[in-house]
Amino acid sequence: MSNLQPKSVFDCFAQVNQIPRPSKREEKMIEFLRQFGEGLGLETKVDEVGNVIIRKGATPGYENCKTVILQSHMDMVCEKNKDVDFDFDKDAIQTYVDGEWMKAKGTTLGADDGIGIAMEMAVLQANDIEHGPIECVFTRDEETGLTGAEGMKSGFMTGDYLINLDSEDEGEIFVSCAGGVRTEGRYAFPEAERESVEGMFLAHVYVKGLTGGHSGDDINKNRANANKLLVRFLCEELEQTDLRIIDIQAGGLHNAIPREANALIAVPMAFKEQLRIDLNVYSANVHEEFSVTEPDMIVDLESVAPTGQKALPAAKATAMLRSLLAVHNGVYAMSQDLEGLVETSSNLASIHLEGDEVVVNSSQRSSVPSNIPNMARIIRCALELGGAKCITNEGYPGWKMNPKSEILKISHESYVRIFGKEPKIKAIHAGLECGLFSEKYPSLDMVSFGPTLRGVHSPDEKLLIPTVQMVWDHLLDILKNIPQG
Repeated sequence: MSNLQPKSVFDCFAQVNQIPRPSKREEKMIEFLRQFGEGLGLETKVDEVGNVIIRKGATPGYENCKTVILQSHMDMVCEKNKDVDFDFDKDAIQTYVDGEWMKAKGTTLGADDGIGIAMEMAVLQANDIEHGPIECVFTRDEETGLTGAEGMKSGFMTGDYLINLDSEDEGEIFVSCAGGVRTEGRYAFPEAERESVEGMFLAHVYVKGLTGGHSGDDINKNRANANKLLVRFLCEELEQTDLRIIDIQAGGLHNAIPREANALIAVPMAFKEQLRIDLNVYSANVHEEFSVTEPDMIVDLESVAPTGQKALPAAKATAMLRSLLAVHNGVYAMSQDLEGLVETSSNLASIHLEGDEVVVNSSQRSSVPSNIPNMARIIRCALELGGAKCITNEGYPGWKMNPKSEILKISHESYVRIFGKEPKIKAIHAGLECGLFSEKYPSLDMVSFGPTLRGVHSPDEKLLIPTVQMVWDHLLDILKNIPQG
């Protein structure tokens, strides 16, 4: 990484990736940032929930400019390939360069949003750039609940403009984002109701090798959901082979499209060969359906030796599977205002047998506030029809576009001046912390942009290296052209 440009940013990114920072366990990152700010002799504070702010004064001649807040989140999505030995609480991310892309060895890269942190650090330690007063803010736990932004008290930030460095397409300036909620369903399967599978054929059925991705940004890209593929096959076999469910462990994070899913099943010995034939036919069908977006998909089964396992009661398991098949997944509606923007969606994120319950998690998003509870209600109805008890959390608000935004005007003019072309002004279907900031700081003027990332929230995450320089140049030009207050 020592040869990459801008050197100051990539040097800082290398430091960031040495620090473990799983969501809700960012203590090491908080301490690192506190020491970083204090080591530069800058005013540094940590609030009650763990957000960090570092203030840097204006360079000579810029003292009267309005204050700019640079903001990124300090946590990262911790996903790895199953064959990778890696501890996100202890180990440093292992990065490498592949052509114009930076990647990590078998894990998420952490550029979401570590590259934003690195840019802020580079600004704070620089002595050769021109800018007015700056507040660099680092929020915690963005990925699993936005609790850092939600817990931030009014007055922690005092700036006039906010630049969120958490977007993933260079050349696009975001001015609005979706709001969302999470809906959980719990199906009860007491141990006393479990049924013997003695004399039956046992097998692990699994789906893996999917692309995955962000459940907001990538929901419209026709990527397969491993949970839905697994449930679909199990439902088909319910009608063919008297299938029983012993265990199911499918999906992971609420904000990631599931890449892997598996279930331990049992069928009568008479259906052993039919199960294999049915799976081969099913695999061929879904490979054809997703031939472009899922070239590495694997759908297969492995036999398992019986060791006294018991299955979920057949009738209740059947009701659960059918309700999961009915759960909407993917795009529900496209925006009527902005062409190509997903308006409303849902993601079936995880299905896990935990003790006496199968716990299902899903996330719903929309840029239209009234459609968020409606989408959640649709999901709850499907789950409840299968016998689940459901709850939807309070969620997070969307961020509505400010048609009179000054920072958008400055950012737009800067981009045209530097690159000689128009940036795209867009809304994003993912949730951004700007939505929560807009509630606590109603007059705060905000935009969001960042370098190009692909495969976020998965071990395929990668950063397009040349776009980092472009975003850095854009950011510095904006800071140089902030008006006086």
